[in-house]
Amino acid sequence: MPGQNLWTIDLQSVPLVQGVAQYSIPGETRMILSGFIRYSNTPQLDRYVYPIGRDEYASISNKTNQGFPSQYWFDRVISPTVTFFLVPDGAFNYTFYYYRARQVQDAQVLNGQNMELPYRFFDAITADLAHRLARIYRPQLEMARRQDRDEAWSIAATDDTEWVPLYLTPGLAGYWDR
Repeated sequence: MPGQNLWTIDLQSVPLVQGVAQYSIPGETRMILSGFIRYSNTPQLDRYVYPIGRDEYASISNKTNQGFPSQYWFDRVISPTVTFFLVPDGAFNYTFYYYRARQVQDAQVLNGQNMELPYRFFDAITADLAHRLARIYRPQLEMARRQDRDEAWSIAATDDTEWVPLYLTPGLAGYWDR
């Protein structure tokens, strides 16, 4: 599946505590798409924080330095965590806000409830089911149903995008914060 399903993206928040670098986040979090730290309520001020990988985090020599957090590492273990560098200091009350992609709800669908799926994907799911059933009950139609499935999925996936411009800017500020 290309891209991220937009209906699984939501905004979460974690209050940060002075001297604490690592925080648990909900287990259904598949990935963090972007994050910022809100550090004042009047006026409301937000600062973008940069994601880093495991190796970048491991390369930080003193992981206990306190200051305004500028980077985070999202560890995708069974109970996911997010770890900040710099470790939050006591200068402000910090709250980490992040847009996450969560796992689609796949619990039992009872009493005629619909799957957690936007309307634009119903045709794609129906075409996929028809393809699967054709394999068993009408093998001679499998290829035709596969083409139907691929076309329906392409239409739905193309429509499931944000229509905004893309700007690429090097993020060198995070490099110098170590």
